[in-house]
Amino acid sequence: MVGASERWFPARARAVLHRRGVAKAKVYVVLVGREPGVYRDWESCRAQVHGFPGAEFQGYGSLVEAERAWFQAGGDPVPLDDDDDGDELVMVAPEPRGRGEGPVVGAIAVDAACSGNPGPMEYRGVEIATGHELFRVGPMKGTNNLGEFLAIVHGMAWMQARERRDPIYSDSMTAIGWVRRGRVRSTLARTAATAEVWALVERAQRWLHLDARPVVELLKWPTKRWGEIPADFGRK
Repeated sequence: MVGASERWFPARARAVLHRRGVAKAKVYVVLVGREPGVYRDWESCRAQVHGFPGAEFQGYGSLVEAERAWFQAGGDPVPLDDDDDGDELVMVAPEPRGRGEGPVVGAIAVDAACSGNPGPMEYRGVEIATGHELFRVGPMKGTNNLGEFLAIVHGMAWMQARERRDPIYSDSMTAIGWVRRGRVRSTLARTAATAEVWALVERAQRWLHLDARPVVELLKWPTKRWGEIPADFGRK
């Protein structure tokens, strides 16, 4: 049976990426692995490919090069990780002018943590102004990307229930992209151990497609400028 990652990318495109240049690389593209995407360090990349049959990946000298290769190979035009100093990414929308430096007043932040990828995953939302935890779910077996996605959708539903229209910050452009499209693209296997996370993901996708929801602005948290997102679990 053809694997999920093979369905995403044609064979010709998969041949673009291989193992050359890993030693000198700054950014890595995983084309075939546990969760294909762009990774900002070797350890994160290795977690996706080590022991994975037929894994395909390549290292690049900059995030822009990696993103270009990922997009040309058929991947979604959004980075998996934070934006890089000096590398302008057209996919990462800057904050509107006039807001000044710092988070928007009234905004909340969401984040996920995963011990291994996949592994025990949990996510939460935090009121930025006070640091008060608004919600927390998990742990359950999943991936960091799925946790980031669920955190955003949970935040949107939390806002809707309270008739609030404040922005939501996430440090994951992948999750923001998934929410905007209303669907995830994950290779996480559907097993008894991952049934809980997949049930939440499917419910979140249905909510995004079918339920009335508030117009909530999703903003990328600029970690390089502001430090870790307030909802961070502090386990790095």
